[in-house]
Amino acid sequence: MLRKLFVALVAIQVSTFIFGQDVAVVSPPTASSTATDNTGTDKKPFLTITGSADVYYRYDFAKTKANNFTSFTNSQNAFQLGMASVKFEHKSDKVGFVADLGFGQRAKEFAYTDEGITQAIKQLYVTYSPTNWLKFTAGSWATHVGYELLDPQFNRNYSMSYMFTNGPFSHTGLKADLTKGKHGVMVGISNATDYRTPPDGLINRKFFLAQYSLAVTDNVKIYLNYVGGKSPDSSKTSQFDAVITSKFSDKFSVGYNGTINSIKSWDGSKNVDGKDWWGSAVYLNLDPTSWFGLTLRGEYFSDKNQLKTFAMAAEGGNIFATTLSANFKIDGLILIPEFRFENASKDIYVDKNGGATGKAGNFLLAAIYSF
Repeated sequence: MLRKLFVALVAIQVSTFIFGQDVAVVSPPTASSTATDNTGTDKKPFLTITGSADVYYRYDFAKTKANNFTSFTNSQNAFQLGMASVKFEHKSDKVGFVADLGFGQRAKEFAYTDEGITQAIKQLYVTYSPTNWLKFTAGSWATHVGYELLDPQFNRNYSMSYMFTNGPFSHTGLKADLTKGKHGVMVGISNATDYRTPPDGLINRKFFLAQYSLAVTDNVKIYLNYVGGKSPDSSKTSQFDAVITSKFSDKFSVGYNGTINSIKSWDGSKNVDGKDWWGSAVYLNLDPTSWFGLTLRGEYFSDKNQLKTFAMAAEGGNIFATTLSANFKIDGLILIPEFRFENASKDIYVDKNGGATGKAGNFLLAAIYSF
């Protein structure tokens, strides 16, 4: 009997996947079907499969890719592949696993500390929930820091912010999530930021992770984030981050992200006084209809100590970047035409004649399909 039931479930799963359902899932039974089920056992989803694929075209108004200082869009006047992604998930009452894989330049930049086939691993972790208010996660997962995400279908701008580019990407270790009512707390310990495997020949210290979340109302949520520790090069890093989301109506919402990262470099005998970079961004989202939306992102990024974008400049500075993106939605497809303009306090960009300038702009068109 059990063998026949298993064969039947697999047959349903395969036929669902072949005939083009959005997600290859065997749905759990309804209350009425459970009442007439002679086996007396709950049916769980066999496997959930989701994924996405994205491509884009980018044109810099100065006809150079030298003006790009953020992740995933370093190209000029060329059609580019973003990432093909597939995510496998299974969860029972208490345990589960996620294997999230990506292939392409986007995934390669995300897993920049890995080499070869392991760069295709975006996330890989197992979970255990002894109660409904506590969950343990072990493995590698995307960072809790910041507003923007790796998977492009979850962002309304296609190009990335300076805070995303310079902030942490992933953590590998162990964390615990606790929830009670409107409050949530996460604490964890991990390898150094973005390292799945600690590098040989350098120090191997662990980082501390934390997050406090509060659902002020159903439409207003606050996340306070932290990550800090001693890096393989012996420098010490502490990053504090805040994310606020607010939905005023079905047509208008606002997001905010602010972050500051302090780095105490190693002078050969001790960690010297800390230097920092910081950023702040506002996201204004307007959705006149279900198939069309606009997002305006305004970001201020300060690197006065030449730790990031201004590392190769004569002195530090700041950047104000404005990005306007439209979202056209057709079933699982999102088309994003986007204009981006940047103004820097120093001449870090290149103009169309090859000279130094403090301004840059580009147009981008992206297509993202997700299921």
